Amino acid sequence: MKQDPFNRLIEIMATLRSPDGCPWDIEQTHKTLRPYLLEETYEVLEAIDNEDTNHIKEELGDLLLQVVFHAQIADDNNNFTIHDVIDGINDKLERRHPHVFGDVIIKTAEEQTAHWEKIKQKEGKKSAIDGVPPALPSLTRAARIQQKAAAVGFDWPDIAPVIDKVKEEVDELNEASISGDRHAIEEEFGDLLFSLVNYARFLKIDPEGSLQKASNKFSKRFREIEKRMKNDNKAMQSSTLEEMDQYWDQVKKAHHLDPD
Repeated sequence: MKQDPFNRLIEIMATLRSPDGCPWDIEQTHKTLRPYLLEETYEVLEAIDNEDTNHIKEELGDLLLQVVFHAQIADDNNNFTIHDVIDGINDKLERRHPHVFGDVIIKTAEEQTAHWEKIKQKEGKKSAIDGVPPALPSLTRAARIQQKAAAVGFDWPDIAPVIDKVKEEVDELNEASISGDRHAIEEEFGDLLFSLVNYARFLKIDPEGSLQKASNKFSKRFREIEKRMKNDNKAMQSSTLEEMDQYWDQVKKAHHLDPD
Protein backbone atom coordinates (compact mmCIF):
# COMPACT_ATOMS: atom_id res chain seq x y z
CA MET A 1 0.00 0.00 0.00
CA LYS A 2 1.30 3.41 -0.98
CA GLN A 3 2.30 5.60 1.95
CA ASP A 4 0.17 8.65 2.72
CA PRO A 5 1.86 11.60 0.92
CA PHE A 6 1.64 13.94 3.90
CA ASN A 7 3.16 11.44 6.33
CA ARG A 8 5.87 10.74 3.76
CA LEU A 9 6.68 14.47 3.65
CA ILE A 10 6.91 14.57 7.44
CA GLU A 11 9.25 11.57 7.46
CA ILE A 12 11.45 13.06 4.72
CA MET A 13 11.75 16.31 6.69
CA ALA A 14 12.59 14.42 9.89
CA THR A 15 15.27 12.47 8.02
CA LEU A 16 16.77 15.64 6.57
CA ARG A 17 16.96 17.11 10.08
CA SER A 18 18.39 13.94 11.66
CA PRO A 19 22.09 13.65 12.65
CA ASP A 20 22.80 11.77 9.41
CA GLY A 21 20.69 14.11 7.33
CA CYS A 22 21.48 17.24 5.34
CA PRO A 23 23.93 19.69 6.98
CA TRP A 24 22.05 22.72 5.61
CA ASP A 25 18.66 21.53 6.85
CA ILE A 26 20.12 20.70 10.26
CA GLU A 27 21.48 24.23 10.68
CA GLN A 28 18.22 26.02 9.96
CA THR A 29 16.14 27.82 12.59
CA HIS A 30 12.79 29.61 12.53
CA LYS A 31 14.60 32.89 11.92
CA THR A 32 16.91 31.65 9.16
CA LEU A 33 13.91 30.22 7.30
CA ARG A 34 11.95 33.47 7.53
CA PRO A 35 13.02 34.84 4.10
CA TYR A 36 12.20 31.50 2.43
CA LEU A 37 8.73 31.47 3.94
CA LEU A 38 8.12 34.97 2.63
CA GLU A 39 9.56 34.14 -0.80
CA GLU A 40 7.44 31.01 -1.18
CA THR A 41 4.31 32.94 -0.19
CA TYR A 42 4.92 35.52 -2.90
CA GLU A 43 5.61 32.81 -5.46
CA VAL A 44 2.21 31.28 -4.68
CA LEU A 45 0.63 34.70 -5.18
CA GLU A 46 2.45 35.13 -8.49
CA ALA A 47 1.19 31.76 -9.71
CA ILE A 48 -2.35 32.73 -8.69
CA ASP A 49 -2.07 36.05 -10.53
CA ASN A 50 -0.86 34.20 -13.63
CA GLU A 51 -3.76 31.73 -13.30
CA ASP A 52 -1.26 28.92 -13.85
CA THR A 53 -2.85 25.88 -12.18
CA ASN A 54 0.21 23.65 -12.44
CA HIS A 55 2.43 26.38 -11.05
CA ILE A 56 -0.02 27.01 -8.20
CA LYS A 57 0.17 23.30 -7.33
CA GLU A 58 3.97 23.36 -7.34
CA GLU A 59 4.27 26.54 -5.32
CA LEU A 60 1.72 25.38 -2.75
CA GLY A 61 3.94 22.33 -2.28
CA ASP A 62 6.93 24.58 -1.64
CA LEU A 63 4.89 26.60 0.84
CA LEU A 64 3.69 23.44 2.59
CA LEU A 65 7.32 22.37 2.93
CA GLN A 66 8.00 25.55 4.89
CA VAL A 67 5.19 24.73 7.32
CA VAL A 68 6.47 21.19 7.83
CA PHE A 69 10.06 22.47 8.12
CA HIS A 70 9.14 24.92 10.90
CA ALA A 71 7.11 22.25 12.69
CA GLN A 72 10.04 19.82 12.53
CA ILE A 73 12.37 22.42 14.03
CA ALA A 74 9.87 22.91 16.86
CA ASP A 75 9.58 19.14 17.30
CA ASP A 76 13.37 18.81 17.50
CA ASN A 77 13.33 21.44 20.27
CA ASN A 78 10.46 19.69 22.09
CA ASN A 79 8.16 22.70 21.56
CA PHE A 80 5.35 21.24 19.43
CA THR A 81 4.77 18.86 16.51
CA ILE A 82 3.12 19.14 13.12
CA HIS A 83 0.17 17.24 14.61
CA ASP A 84 -0.18 19.94 17.28
CA VAL A 85 -0.28 22.51 14.47
CA ILE A 86 -3.01 20.58 12.66
CA ASP A 87 -5.01 19.96 15.85
CA GLY A 88 -4.83 23.66 16.63
CA ILE A 89 -6.18 24.80 13.27
CA ASN A 90 -8.86 22.07 13.27
CA ASP A 91 -10.13 23.23 16.66
CA LYS A 92 -10.03 26.88 15.58
CA LEU A 93 -11.98 26.21 12.37
CA GLU A 94 -14.72 24.37 14.23
CA ARG A 95 -14.84 26.97 17.01
CA ARG A 96 -15.08 29.87 14.56
CA HIS A 97 -17.74 28.24 12.38
CA PRO A 98 -20.50 27.46 14.90
CA HIS A 99 -23.08 27.88 12.13
CA VAL A 100 -21.55 24.84 10.40
CA PHE A 101 -20.40 22.74 13.36
CA GLY A 102 -22.92 24.05 15.91
CA ASP A 103 -26.40 25.52 16.17
CA VAL A 104 -25.70 29.21 15.44
CA ILE A 105 -27.62 30.60 12.45
CA ILE A 106 -25.61 32.77 10.02
CA LYS A 107 -26.98 33.50 6.55
CA THR A 108 -24.49 35.86 4.88
CA ALA A 109 -20.74 36.34 4.55
CA GLU A 110 -21.10 39.73 6.26
CA GLU A 111 -22.81 38.16 9.27
CA GLN A 112 -20.05 35.54 9.42
CA THR A 113 -17.34 38.23 9.41
CA ALA A 114 -19.01 40.10 12.27
CA HIS A 115 -19.54 36.89 14.24
CA TRP A 116 -15.92 35.88 13.60
CA GLU A 117 -14.77 39.09 15.30
CA LYS A 118 -17.03 38.43 18.30
CA ILE A 119 -15.50 34.98 18.69
CA LYS A 120 -11.99 36.44 18.53
CA GLN A 121 -12.93 38.90 21.29
CA LYS A 122 -14.01 35.96 23.47
CA GLU A 123 -10.68 34.26 22.71
CA GLY A 124 -8.86 37.20 24.32
CA LYS A 125 -8.44 39.60 21.43
CA LYS A 126 -8.18 43.10 22.96
CA SER A 127 -8.85 45.17 19.83
CA ALA A 128 -10.91 44.58 16.70
CA ILE A 129 -7.83 45.31 14.61
CA ASP A 130 -5.49 42.97 16.48
CA GLY A 131 -3.95 40.20 14.42
CA VAL A 132 -2.86 42.26 11.42
CA PRO A 133 0.90 41.59 11.04
CA PRO A 134 2.98 44.80 10.89
CA ALA A 135 5.25 43.07 8.35
CA LEU A 136 2.47 42.87 5.74
CA PRO A 137 2.90 45.01 2.61
CA SER A 138 1.56 48.45 3.51
CA LEU A 139 -1.43 48.42 1.15
CA THR A 140 -2.50 44.96 2.27
CA ARG A 141 -2.07 45.89 5.93
CA ALA A 142 -4.18 49.03 5.48
CA ALA A 143 -6.90 47.00 3.77
CA ARG A 144 -6.97 44.36 6.52
CA ILE A 145 -7.12 47.02 9.26
CA GLN A 146 -10.04 48.70 7.51
CA GLN A 147 -11.83 45.38 6.97
CA LYS A 148 -11.53 44.51 10.65
CA ALA A 149 -12.74 47.95 11.74
CA ALA A 150 -15.68 47.69 9.33
CA ALA A 151 -16.60 44.26 10.74
CA VAL A 152 -17.52 45.89 14.07
CA GLY A 153 -19.47 48.74 12.42
CA PHE A 154 -16.76 51.40 12.10
CA ASP A 155 -17.43 52.17 8.46
CA TRP A 156 -19.09 54.57 6.02
CA PRO A 157 -22.70 53.72 5.08
CA ASP A 158 -22.00 53.96 1.33
CA ILE A 159 -19.30 54.93 -1.16
CA ALA A 160 -20.19 58.64 -1.52
CA PRO A 161 -18.41 59.85 1.66
CA VAL A 162 -15.48 57.58 0.80
CA ILE A 163 -14.99 59.46 -2.48
CA ASP A 164 -15.37 62.79 -0.64
CA LYS A 165 -12.65 61.68 1.79
CA VAL A 166 -10.27 60.92 -1.07
CA LYS A 167 -10.86 64.39 -2.51
CA GLU A 168 -10.35 65.93 0.92
CA GLU A 169 -7.02 64.13 1.35
CA VAL A 170 -5.87 65.30 -2.11
CA ASP A 171 -6.60 68.90 -1.10
CA GLU A 172 -4.76 68.49 2.20
CA LEU A 173 -1.75 66.97 0.42
CA ASN A 174 -1.68 69.90 -2.02
CA GLU A 175 -1.77 72.34 0.89
CA ALA A 176 1.08 70.52 2.62
CA SER A 177 3.05 70.46 -0.63
CA ILE A 178 2.68 74.23 -0.99
CA SER A 179 3.85 74.74 2.59
CA GLY A 180 7.04 72.77 1.94
CA ASP A 181 6.73 70.99 5.31
CA ARG A 182 8.26 67.59 4.56
CA HIS A 183 6.77 65.93 7.63
CA ALA A 184 3.29 67.21 6.77
CA ILE A 185 3.69 66.17 3.12
CA GLU A 186 4.64 62.62 4.10
CA GLU A 187 1.78 62.40 6.59
CA GLU A 188 -0.82 63.71 4.16
CA PHE A 189 0.46 61.42 1.39
CA GLY A 190 0.00 58.48 3.74
CA ASP A 191 -3.52 59.66 4.57
CA LEU A 192 -4.31 59.83 0.85
CA LEU A 193 -3.05 56.30 0.27
CA PHE A 194 -5.07 55.07 3.24
CA SER A 195 -8.23 56.71 1.87
CA LEU A 196 -7.58 55.19 -1.57
CA VAL A 197 -7.27 51.75 0.02
CA ASN A 198 -10.66 52.34 1.63
CA TYR A 199 -12.03 53.39 -1.77
CA ALA A 200 -10.68 50.13 -3.21
CA ARG A 201 -12.42 48.19 -0.44
CA PHE A 202 -15.77 49.70 -1.36
CA LEU A 203 -15.10 48.89 -5.01
CA LYS A 204 -14.21 45.33 -3.93
CA ILE A 205 -10.72 45.68 -5.38
CA ASP A 206 -7.53 44.32 -3.84
CA PRO A 207 -5.30 47.44 -3.68
CA GLU A 208 -2.08 45.42 -3.49
CA GLY A 209 -3.01 43.35 -6.53
CA SER A 210 -4.27 46.38 -8.41
CA LEU A 211 -1.01 48.27 -7.88
CA GLN A 212 0.95 45.15 -8.80
CA LYS A 213 -0.93 44.96 -12.11
CA ALA A 214 -0.31 48.67 -12.75
CA SER A 215 3.41 48.19 -12.07
CA ASN A 216 3.53 45.18 -14.37
CA LYS A 217 1.72 47.13 -17.10
CA PHE A 218 4.11 50.07 -16.79
CA SER A 219 7.15 47.76 -16.83
CA LYS A 220 5.91 45.99 -19.95
CA ARG A 221 5.28 49.26 -21.78
CA PHE A 222 8.53 50.84 -20.62
CA ARG A 223 10.57 47.90 -21.89
CA GLU A 224 8.76 48.14 -25.22
CA ILE A 225 9.64 51.85 -25.44
CA GLU A 226 13.29 51.02 -24.77
CA LYS A 227 13.18 48.39 -27.51
CA ARG A 228 11.55 50.68 -30.06
CA MET A 229 13.92 53.55 -29.35
CA LYS A 230 16.91 51.24 -29.61
CA ASN A 231 15.65 50.01 -32.98
CA ASP A 232 15.44 53.67 -34.06
CA ASN A 233 19.00 54.28 -32.81
CA LYS A 234 17.77 56.61 -30.07
CA ALA A 235 18.77 56.71 -26.42
CA MET A 236 16.45 57.79 -23.64
CA GLN A 237 19.20 59.78 -21.96
CA SER A 238 19.57 62.05 -25.00
CA SER A 239 15.88 62.23 -25.93
CA THR A 240 13.33 64.82 -24.87
CA LEU A 241 10.32 63.99 -22.75
CA GLU A 242 8.11 64.86 -25.72
CA GLU A 243 9.91 62.29 -27.91
CA MET A 244 9.61 59.58 -25.28
CA ASP A 245 5.96 60.47 -24.75
CA GLN A 246 5.31 59.85 -28.43
CA TYR A 247 6.76 56.36 -28.09
CA TRP A 248 4.66 55.85 -24.96
CA ASP A 249 1.49 56.74 -26.88
CA GLN A 250 2.46 54.30 -29.65
CA VAL A 251 3.05 51.47 -27.19
CA LYS A 252 -0.09 52.29 -25.22
CA LYS A 253 -2.15 52.19 -28.41
CA ALA A 254 -0.55 48.89 -29.47
CA HIS A 255 -1.21 47.34 -26.04
CA HIS A 256 -4.78 48.60 -26.11
CA LEU A 257 -5.32 46.75 -29.37
CA ASP A 258 -3.50 43.68 -28.08
CA PRO A 259 -3.54 43.71 -24.23
CA ASP A 260 -1.70 40.40 -24.03
